[in-house]
Amino acid sequence: MEPSKITPMMQQYLRIKEQYRDAILFFRLGDFYEMFFEDAETAARILDIALTSRNKNEDTAVPLCGVPYHAAESYIQKLLDAGHRVAVCEQVEDPKSARGVVQREVVRVITPGTVTSAQALDARANNFLLAICREGDSFGLASADITTGEFHFTQMAEGQSLIDEIGRIRPSEILVAQNDRKMALALQKEFAAAHVTPVSEEFFSDMAASKISSIEAPEGLTAQHWTQGIKAASAILAYLESTAAESLSAVRSLEPYVASNYLVLDEATGVNLELISSYQGQRKGSLLAILDRTETPMGARRLRQWLLYPLLDEGAIRERQEGVQSLIDNYRLRQELRGALRRVQDLERLSARVVSGSASPKDLVAVKETLGGVSALRRHLADQQPGVLRLLREQLAELPEVADLIASAIAEDPPFALKDGGYIRSGYDAELDEIRAARSHAKDWIAAFEAGERRRTGIQSLKVRYNRVFGYYIEVTKSNLKSVPQDYIRKQTLVNGERFITPDLKEYEAKVLNSQSLMEKLEAALLARVRAGVAEFYRELQASSHALAAIDGLVSLAEVAESCHYCRPRIDGSLEISIREGRHPVVESAMGRGAFVPNDCVIDSDQNQILLLTGPNMAGKSTYMRQVALIVILAQMGSFVPAADARIGVVDRIFTRIGATDFLARGESTFMVEMRETANILQHATRRSLILLDEVGRGTSTFDGISIAWAVAEWLHDHLGRPRTLYATHYHELADLAASKERVKNHNFAVKEWQGNIIFLRNLVQGAASHSYGIHVARLAGLPSPVIDRAKQILKQLEGKQSNESGFPPLAQPTTESPVQMALFDSAERKIREALRTIEITQVTPIEALNILFKLSEEAKKEG
Repeated sequence: MEPSKITPMMQQYLRIKEQYRDAILFFRLGDFYEMFFEDAETAARILDIALTSRNKNEDTAVPLCGVPYHAAESYIQKLLDAGHRVAVCEQVEDPKSARGVVQREVVRVITPGTVTSAQALDARANNFLLAICREGDSFGLASADITTGEFHFTQMAEGQSLIDEIGRIRPSEILVAQNDRKMALALQKEFAAAHVTPVSEEFFSDMAASKISSIEAPEGLTAQHWTQGIKAASAILAYLESTAAESLSAVRSLEPYVASNYLVLDEATGVNLELISSYQGQRKGSLLAILDRTETPMGARRLRQWLLYPLLDEGAIRERQEGVQSLIDNYRLRQELRGALRRVQDLERLSARVVSGSASPKDLVAVKETLGGVSALRRHLADQQPGVLRLLREQLAELPEVADLIASAIAEDPPFALKDGGYIRSGYDAELDEIRAARSHAKDWIAAFEAGERRRTGIQSLKVRYNRVFGYYIEVTKSNLKSVPQDYIRKQTLVNGERFITPDLKEYEAKVLNSQSLMEKLEAALLARVRAGVAEFYRELQASSHALAAIDGLVSLAEVAESCHYCRPRIDGSLEISIREGRHPVVESAMGRGAFVPNDCVIDSDQNQILLLTGPNMAGKSTYMRQVALIVILAQMGSFVPAADARIGVVDRIFTRIGATDFLARGESTFMVEMRETANILQHATRRSLILLDEVGRGTSTFDGISIAWAVAEWLHDHLGRPRTLYATHYHELADLAASKERVKNHNFAVKEWQGNIIFLRNLVQGAASHSYGIHVARLAGLPSPVIDRAKQILKQLEGKQSNESGFPPLAQPTTESPVQMALFDSAERKIREALRTIEITQVTPIEALNILFKLSEEAKKEG
């Protein structure tokens, strides 16, 4: 487009767009946000909205699309999900008073890590912005959630620890230095769900140092240990200053932490144990879904944090257990607390919106109602003995001055949209009340003015009227023009009369017609004043929100413990894990407690270091291993556990090598993933670690696989300080390890054979399994009968090491029976086979299963 043909408004747009070339510019025009040129074409495609053009002339046509400003949040979120940033450009002056083009400025740049819209966020999870500073082989890491005010940083000595920590934080956006392209690419590959944003190297400075000058560093560490962490925190502050400056007031407290002070759960372990989400990516089917009975979003986020960061300190674990125990023992208190928590809204995010200046009148009313719930909670907890519940009560601030301010200033049920007005309570501000009164009594004033003018002039036909062109005016007929006073100002001559105005009428008109604008401005100013008054108590509000979250989390754990019959585990510094009648919490919830078969576990570093688990698929090996790990995690997060009794020697890390997964996007096959995870275990496990290994070596040839699996088991036994290990395998050859390695113990899941079929008893017993029963499982899965029969024949030949005349195994020789003959099974046998495939054998007892098969067998006999 030729410069001479560009309008002043489009010149303004292009000037602003030049400053935000990496974002889609939402340009405010009246009631719409408009997008132009490439932005319009991109947004129209992603948002599925119409693409039109400004100016129809081909030479000057400009691609155009737009969205209503009041519905912009949902559209912005779609663009963020598609990997774009959005710069919001607002009108910063009143269009009515503008001389020329309305002044506009970008007020916010929205990125995945700086979203604040409640509609776009998961209320029960944090939205973390993360920054990484690398120097050599070590890393500084900082994370902030501007919607809650959380701001933390730490330091990592090597790359794998960094990956593990990012996997726990699960950020929506990661900041890296522009000159570190290698790390940016690696992070994009590793964390596809997070948006990786390169930023200027200047962002990584020491500007955050003043933020931590008054914070005591963890024991044994000085400020020098935090150099990279401080630089990462500085990058977050610099990024927020350039994109969402108003949110800086919410991140006032910068706290260092040491990741190794918590039980370490790497990315693979979190996925394999389905802590936060199931393999399908859904919340249902995860451990968190079982534990979360919280009443507030704050409590849900805190419970999630406890689950991802189990404790190592025995005292801290017992303290949390004491809180759960007190709530289990006092049913009435627990129900009173739940009732009070239902009155509590998300104070953590509400107070962050208050201090950043974005809280709506509805938000302020929610703060007031929440403070009412806080008062109720303090009353219910008044009689608590010294302990965690009493400590949390002391952290709850009732803040009557805040509640009174909001109650006096904000209407009880304010509108959702500020433009609707009426959210400031009558009686709070005299000037606002006067304007409202003038507007509401306009008709009365006009009627009184008209009557007064009739008396003054003697013109009984005089009328006061209104139209959009002239506003209010006095209309006088021609026959009465001689009686018009000198102070009347002629505005228009009509056929039958004339129209006049007076200074008093125009003054009132200005007051009435401008009253809406005046009310909007005055209410906005009063709302800002109330926000500022509440913001003065931000620290107290945040402290209360943290206490509320912890109380809600403890109540939730107590509810689960009592309703699901969990026991309180004993926590100590030993290297033993002893569980009696342990159960898998998620599987048990799906099946029902009576249907789940519990099992014991005794594992330590002295005699039972490696439990070697053999047996067929579907017997329960993987479920058993996972349940042991979940019981440990539950115990160390301070929860009760699904068992009759449990003693847990504190675990510092849990490693898992479970399941077969291709990471094709990373260029890794199933076997490469398996070996990569196994290598990580052997490189980082300690004497306090708990290791779960399932089918190591199965992704390659049999001899290769056995060799790798055997060597891994030997290494775990002889090195690394004897880490406690559950080792499941189909390689029966590994059972011979128990003969040469004293701390290897063979166990298997009992299976009952009956008339050529198997029944899984789900009981863990000592000793190695004698068969894999793979063909039986294949039959249950529904493989065609000819395939099953052929597999049996081949297995028999392999086990008997049969060979033909040429000395080769006769696997490729055709069978004497034709496929048609093999498929001609009588109907009775088919019934048995189909029953074995379709009945959910895990939901009946072994005796019931035998009865089913016996009944079908009798039917078969009757049919001959």
